[in-house]
Amino acid sequence: MIKEMAIITGLSGAGKSNAVKIFEDMGFFCIDNLPAPLIPKFAELCQKSDENITKVALVIDVRGGLFLDDLSSSLAELTEMGIYYRILFLEASDEVLINRFKETRRAHPLAAGGTISEGLDLERKILREIRGKADKIIDTSRLRLQELRHILWEEWGDKLEPFTVSLVSFGYKYGVPSDLDLLMDVRFLPNPYYEPELKELTGRDERVREYVMNSEVSREFLKRFADFLLFLLPEYIKEGKHHLAVGIGCTGGQHRSVTIALKMADILKDAGYAVNVNHRELKGVK
Repeated sequence: MIKEMAIITGLSGAGKSNAVKIFEDMGFFCIDNLPAPLIPKFAELCQKSDENITKVALVIDVRGGLFLDDLSSSLAELTEMGIYYRILFLEASDEVLINRFKETRRAHPLAAGGTISEGLDLERKILREIRGKADKIIDTSRLRLQELRHILWEEWGDKLEPFTVSLVSFGYKYGVPSDLDLLMDVRFLPNPYYEPELKELTGRDERVREYVMNSEVSREFLKRFADFLLFLLPEYIKEGKHHLAVGIGCTGGQHRSVTIALKMADILKDAGYAVNVNHRELKGVK
């Protein structure tokens, strides 16, 4: 049962392709370039589907031969079917759009051998009525992708996009993980490996954590490392990042890196962040 439908339309080059990717991230079932007359039939199929499609986003523009009479009647049918929809209209200045077309070396779909400006003029005339019906109009002329993402998440997301920190402990002798955003080497901290009663244990054991943290250097490092991350995370969020992978490595990935990863996880959770912890070298180790 469709609970919400977003109709994404607007000028060519204004960012509809980026918008549909953001809607996909928000859990919408997305269809690009659907002819307007097919909207009711598509909605009917979704209603009958066993896939439990509740949120749908459709890109409707001049590529599909947009006829406003067809679109108006299709939207009226959606209302009769009890389907709630909102129209998003994306636009930008002619100067910006022309530059975008030149950068991508693509022709405007309505240029038909003419200039990009002529194509844009015709497109604005065709879309004038649907623009007037739009629930949300966004000018992307000076908008960064991260800013567009934030606007759409606030408007259409069930909640603000979650930000997650993944802490990965590992051993340098087994190689550095390839998918990290930040990397911290903790091989300078006291090493429990050389203590016979701790050698076979891991940083999951309280005795190991106490040994590692029973050092002024370890405590000062953890404080400064935490301050560093707590300073950075809000800045990453402002830039539209929704996940940060932080690698913490020691020699074998058994004692020191595990200890710091667990300590850091507690600090970040207390600060309100969602945190995942992965001890790469401890898979299968109790």
